Amino acid sequence: MRPGDEADPLVDHPVLRRLERALAVRPGVPAPDDGRPRRAAVAIVLRRGADDQLELLLIKRSEREGDPWSGHVALPGGRHDPADATLQDTAVRETREETGIDIGHNGRVLGTLDELRPRSAMLPSIIVTPFVAVVPADVAIETNDEVAAAFWVPLAALADPTVAVESEVTTRGATWRVPSYTFGAHVVWGMTERILHNLLAVLG
Repeated sequence: MRPGDEADPLVDHPVLRRLERALAVRPGVPAPDDGRPRRAAVAIVLRRGADDQLELLLIKRSEREGDPWSGHVALPGGRHDPADATLQDTAVRETREETGIDIGHNGRVLGTLDELRPRSAMLPSIIVTPFVAVVPADVAIETNDEVAAAFWVPLAALADPTVAVESEVTTRGATWRVPSYTFGAHVVWGMTERILHNLLAVLG
């Protein structure tokens, strides 16, 4: 199925069609490449939920010693492996390994958002490429040991001022007030918040 082909039932939704067109017109902007930076990719996985409203998949990473993103709420994804032919392959593989959702067989990648780097010098120097994908509503989630939880949240909530708030977070021995999205006890901040903010900008 060609991009923009509205006969594909996966994208037969006004928001998804608008999003796919926007990503085709303006693909994600590459981050400055200062030689041979480490690369990673994440997947913004969307599905139709109740009342035909779109939902977004988030995960909570397991507590792991030495992992700078240990315990964070995030998007499925991870570091590029030499066996991955492309960064899209990285996003698809990591999503499958972490959540059991196979975008490559059961979904569709709509495009990319701007690449990002961590803003903190305390984090690894890495470039992250976000891929936007859509999957069937009835996909089953089966997490691996890297993921403590996986859950769906309403995509429209990103524009809700009671969800998009400033939160206080403590990590690596310091406390900051940061832009965030809050879903119950879950706080989305850092690079994941920046990626979702960019997604909201593309949606207009």
